[in-house]
Amino acid sequence: MTDLHAIFGENVFSLRVMRDYLSEQAYASLVSTVRSGSGLDAGIADEVADAMKTWAIEKGATHFTHWFQPLTGATAEKHDSFATPDGEGGILMQFSGKELIKGEPDASSFPSGGLRATFEARGYTGWDPTSPAFIREGKNGATLCIPTVFCAYHGEALDKKTPLLRSMDALSRQVCRLGALFGIESEGRRAYATLGAEQEYFLIDRSFYRERLDLVQTGRTLFGRVPAKHQQMEDHYFGAIKSRVMAFMQDLDRELWRLGVPAKTRHNEVCPAQFEIAPTYEELNLAVDHNMITMDLLREVAERHGFACLLHEKPFAGVNGSGKHNNWAICGPDGKNWLTPGDNPHENAKFLTMICALMKAVDTHADLLRAAVASAGNDHRLGANEAPPAILSIFLGEQLTDVIEQVEKGAARSSRAAGSIEIGVSALPKLPRDATDRNRTSPFAFTGNKFEFRAVGSSQSCAGANVVLNTIAAEALDEICAELERAVGAGEEFNAALQKILQGIVRRHKRILFNGDNYTAEWREEAEKRGLANLKKTPEALKAIVSRESVALFGRYKVLSERELHSRHEVYQEAYDRTIAIEGHCAVTIAKTMIAPAALAYQKELARTIADVQALGAGDVSATRELLGDVCEETDRLLRGARRLEACLAKGFSSEILDLMDGLRAAADSLEGMLPEDLWPLPSYAEMMFMM
Repeated sequence: MTDLHAIFGENVFSLRVMRDYLSEQAYASLVSTVRSGSGLDAGIADEVADAMKTWAIEKGATHFTHWFQPLTGATAEKHDSFATPDGEGGILMQFSGKELIKGEPDASSFPSGGLRATFEARGYTGWDPTSPAFIREGKNGATLCIPTVFCAYHGEALDKKTPLLRSMDALSRQVCRLGALFGIESEGRRAYATLGAEQEYFLIDRSFYRERLDLVQTGRTLFGRVPAKHQQMEDHYFGAIKSRVMAFMQDLDRELWRLGVPAKTRHNEVCPAQFEIAPTYEELNLAVDHNMITMDLLREVAERHGFACLLHEKPFAGVNGSGKHNNWAICGPDGKNWLTPGDNPHENAKFLTMICALMKAVDTHADLLRAAVASAGNDHRLGANEAPPAILSIFLGEQLTDVIEQVEKGAARSSRAAGSIEIGVSALPKLPRDATDRNRTSPFAFTGNKFEFRAVGSSQSCAGANVVLNTIAAEALDEICAELERAVGAGEEFNAALQKILQGIVRRHKRILFNGDNYTAEWREEAEKRGLANLKKTPEALKAIVSRESVALFGRYKVLSERELHSRHEVYQEAYDRTIAIEGHCAVTIAKTMIAPAALAYQKELARTIADVQALGAGDVSATRELLGDVCEETDRLLRGARRLEACLAKGFSSEILDLMDGLRAAADSLEGMLPEDLWPLPSYAEMMFMM
């Protein structure tokens, strides 16, 4: 039996471990930095580095690396040995405070959107002490991984973590400011966002993966006929986990627990071969780091068990895709979750202020939230098979919506779920907990004590979406606080002023609320009437990043400069264009070198059969002749489609590529339904989904 007490966090240089390796003074200083966000005391850097090195060597580490998250959306690392020649034929194992605090990887080969050029190679990694160092073990040794930010020579952010930390500071300042208005002391304390990232993924046998050039090169199947049975019977969801998959999951949990990742839930997802893992909630920055570790380990442990882990948002057409449900909440300086309904009017006033602030934030910046989850992979997923649509809306549930409607009219005095309620100084109701149902079609759903942003793609870093969430929430709270401060300063009673402000927010932003089925055509029509954007494709969605409003927003809260925003737009647009181009070239290769030869071989076989049967006068071959005609027609359609797609790709990126790929796929999938199994060159959907 696994001893969780013994293994949880055993490879993490946590506060608990630090206590045994640091002096009391250094430990107290570092704890202050980690817990309160105070500046790092550079004077303790050498002691911390030596302690970290000693601990890492005891764990078998020979190298260290600054572990960072460039704009590729993945993680990056450059390993350096602790070993230094001692001048006498031996070595010393050394690690200095300078090496801990700052590294210098080559920045020119990472995407920078113009922030760096090839001849401007210098980039810096800087230690993030709020996310603990950890040990990654390999077959022949171990490496000390130190979470860091990554910036250019002049300080521009080249990574996902730097703007995330900046946005967390911006949010903390405004939450604490609101807390002060509610009489909550924040001296020496801070507010922070929490995150629980549910990670969906597919597992297929690695032998099938190796035979699918499209999976190897693009992460998704560019061709594939949907099998007769897939997820229609709904028998895979939460079903008994197959023994081979369970062995993988158990191994994965152990690896994650050793790295301090609080993996909590594991289960079958809706589609056969699809699964989910979810952690308990943590402070946002650490949760994002832990999710990046989880994605790395999913792939690594899967390979160990003979699987390939597919993290693409839509690896199989016609069935569920995979997302990363971003469960976000705010913890105030009082240590409480401010998205939890309270037990008294004062607490509920604070709660409803947060709800209204987020209504205002999401309605004002829905385009930015959409841009934060824009990618070629996510475009295939959004709006289909349990994924939310590209139209941003908020689900509050019937009871909370009823309260919001009462706020709009002046004062909330009743609750559907609770009947009569406590009336207090703010005329706001006492709300029961778990006051909402769940809406699996909503992009931004309140689920009782958090908001679940369901649009994040399974392969994406959570950082981008949370940078936007933090910043737009900070802006909304800033404006609410400013109004409150002006009103109270002018002699208006606090609760009356707050009531008036919330009433105004609801009236201006209630269009963002929708509790129904987000998949329906009726909702799309209604959303258009409300003026809500429906940005279906990445290129149109990405424009929001560099809009005048976005530049002003991120600049005001010092999260991203105008130059940094333009760099990200360029990086993400280029990634989209390159992804589509790679998929197009891969589709042409498979069509011409694998599918067409198989189809031509079958044509030859059919033609010979028809000729032989006719020569013998053995019977009617009209149906066989029809089959040959169908195969010839689809083969010709495939080859013509491949030629057109190839010509389009030669001209450079074009939106026409996607339509041509769809046409090519239609011909190929039709052929798959006609060719004998032994001639078809690709593992089928049925094989990949069910044979494990």
